[in-house]
Amino acid sequence: LHICLSGWHVYGLLQRSDKKYDEAIKCYRNALKWDKDNLQILRDLSLLQIQMRDLEGYRETRYQLLQLRPAQRASWIGYAIAYHLLEDYEMAAKIIEEFRKTQQTSPDKVDYEYSELLLYQNQVLREAGLYKEALEHLSNYEKQICDKLAVEETRGELLLKLERLEEATEVYRRLQERNPENWSYYHGLEKALKPSSVEERHKIYEDAWEKFPKGLVPRRLPLNFLSGEKFRECLDRYLRMNFSKGCPPVFTTLKSLYNDKEKVAIIEELVVGYETSLKSCRMFSQNEPPTTLLWVQYFLAQHYDMIGQQTLALEYINAAIDSTPTLIELFLIKAKIYKHAGNIREAAQWMDEAQALDTADRFINSKCAKYMLKAGMIKEAEEMCSKFTREGASAVENLNEMQCMWFQTECALAYKAMNKFGEALKKCHEIERHFVEITDDQFDFHTYCMRKMTLRSYVDLLKLEDVLRQHPFYYKAAVTAIQIYLSLHDNPLTDDSKELQLALLNSNLSDKELKKLRNKQRRAQKKAQLEEEKKNAEKEKQLKNQKKKKEDDDEEIGGPKEELVPDKLVKVENPLEEAVKFLMPLKHLVKDKIDTHLLAFEIYFRKEKYLLMLQSVKRALAIDPDHPWLHQCLVRFFKGVSESKELPEVVRTVLKQEITRLFGDSNAKSFNQAYLTKHSNSIPHRLAAAKMMVYLDSSTETKAAELATALDESLNNRTIQVLECIRSGALGDCKEHVEAYRAECHKLYPYTLAFMPPGYEENTKIANGDVSTETEELANEM
Repeated sequence: LHICLSGWHVYGLLQRSDKKYDEAIKCYRNALKWDKDNLQILRDLSLLQIQMRDLEGYRETRYQLLQLRPAQRASWIGYAIAYHLLEDYEMAAKIIEEFRKTQQTSPDKVDYEYSELLLYQNQVLREAGLYKEALEHLSNYEKQICDKLAVEETRGELLLKLERLEEATEVYRRLQERNPENWSYYHGLEKALKPSSVEERHKIYEDAWEKFPKGLVPRRLPLNFLSGEKFRECLDRYLRMNFSKGCPPVFTTLKSLYNDKEKVAIIEELVVGYETSLKSCRMFSQNEPPTTLLWVQYFLAQHYDMIGQQTLALEYINAAIDSTPTLIELFLIKAKIYKHAGNIREAAQWMDEAQALDTADRFINSKCAKYMLKAGMIKEAEEMCSKFTREGASAVENLNEMQCMWFQTECALAYKAMNKFGEALKKCHEIERHFVEITDDQFDFHTYCMRKMTLRSYVDLLKLEDVLRQHPFYYKAAVTAIQIYLSLHDNPLTDDSKELQLALLNSNLSDKELKKLRNKQRRAQKKAQLEEEKKNAEKEKQLKNQKKKKEDDDEEIGGPKEELVPDKLVKVENPLEEAVKFLMPLKHLVKDKIDTHLLAFEIYFRKEKYLLMLQSVKRALAIDPDHPWLHQCLVRFFKGVSESKELPEVVRTVLKQEITRLFGDSNAKSFNQAYLTKHSNSIPHRLAAAKMMVYLDSSTETKAAELATALDESLNNRTIQVLECIRSGALGDCKEHVEAYRAECHKLYPYTLAFMPPGYEENTKIANGDVSTETEELANEM
């Protein structure tokens, strides 16, 4: 009996160390068959059940532990948490109350663990909707709760819920005195006072101005709801105060107002007036320091950048730089203006200039690296980051160890833009592994939090882990990986000349251009080989130092992980299955973004899963029925249903019924024409319709190109995708349109890199001394 019990228990521990939690649970259940009251096995089982979110099983296990050890604190707390997570709040509250009665504590004694228990009990009561009981509980045990701020904030929230508005008003006024810069206190006060008009609402903030004359928040919040002359008056006071003090983030605080055109016009009129006044006599209404003009120009540069007038924005930021050439913020904004204007290379250069002014500033260093990655300067970005990474280790490896996902996300996008799909996928999979590690890391907190009684934080952690892959870092990595796998499915890469093959597929190059491309690739391969040799030499030096650390890490996390090799990742046998692995978390957790469902459609379209395609387009329609990408999906879906000969008759009937119900009896061509008529003034919508014209009938190439390349002033939502589509051949063979369209776009957007004349980048590099001449390249090749 003992041997069987120990065997299953040890086997379960081995499975747990290998992160095979489901198998470990089976082992523990088998062990319990031999000894159902074994405390250690029950504890281990409960940890695995909460880790895997088997909440029903967790509740049963915690009940057994409570019966076996009713005197232990963890037994009661674990059982209460089980009910809390199952959303049986009243039962959870009763269990906590029963346990609380057993605690012998003095009202005057400071006991943080008991304080946390009381706050957790109050949270459960609030989530149960028992607001009156929660308020009474708070009043009864207030003296024994250490977090006085949490008590006051919770009291204010509960009084609002119970409509006890006078008392709530007193609470929020006390909180305001404690911190007059907290937005939520003003919102709470508004709810308590219930102003019936804009004037009454404004009076709340006027009173706060008098009480807190240095407060910025009571001056800023009224700008959200005021309009006309009242808005102008309040904005005037707010801006003068900030410009005189020299407050760099003032534009950021007003950014949310830019959705209102009337308010934007008032902002511009006021600030331009300030500039004129300061230039003429250095005055608003009194003598101002010389820096006031600088901050006004700094603001105007950001203002004009925000409304799309980059030329004016550059004039203002250049004027500010001429007056104060050592202020880092000015160069940062200049880089941002160039980025928004579409010239990321110029932006990266100015961000590098900003970084050079203070090489010890990690924020500017990170910003500079990010801009470099967006500009495709991956090696330079790595060198930039190496200034703040661990000495003696590669910057990339150290950033991966530190789970620096912003860097890896931008790296993946940069490699994807350069068609280095293997490297891009490596970064995406590294990010995926980080999220797996974060999920695994919660394991240690299951016992720690119950021991330390940090129960509110623990429950928040569990809820966070449940939706972890909602995070933008995962979303970006998953979308990038899916797009690459779709591309690999459409154009499989089987040899070492992956980039050349892709270039041939996506363009019709002349013999001279092909020769140049092959030469460029050979040079790149030689350079990569030399760099690889150099890297290997460095790695050998580092290997001895890292070997012991790696062995320790592998022992801790359950064995070494498979190495991510770019060449292996890019030659995957079934790209669509790999894409589905990244898609599934998005389908469950990021349902509100239309791109999730459109990417799902792209995968299922290639797998010819028509019912899943229907599911994807229906979900996308509920979010944005007029989305250009969705329109292309629908047209392809209609055509696929009508032409597919392998569909079972039952499935075909269901699909046609749904299409008729959603879109009437229109076929793909008439549906496309109706869409074009409805959205004739929007360039992205016209482009989508033009692509589908060519998809449905290749003889319409000329008409589609004319439709997509129109640049009338009446058209809105301009996009760079039109030029990319023409170059890629998505609108058919229309090379004659490329140069003319590029030249027209260049007139409209003179700073945008994509619209620059041919050879612009090479000439710029040669002028800056960044590249060798053609003669030197040929010499190197020989």
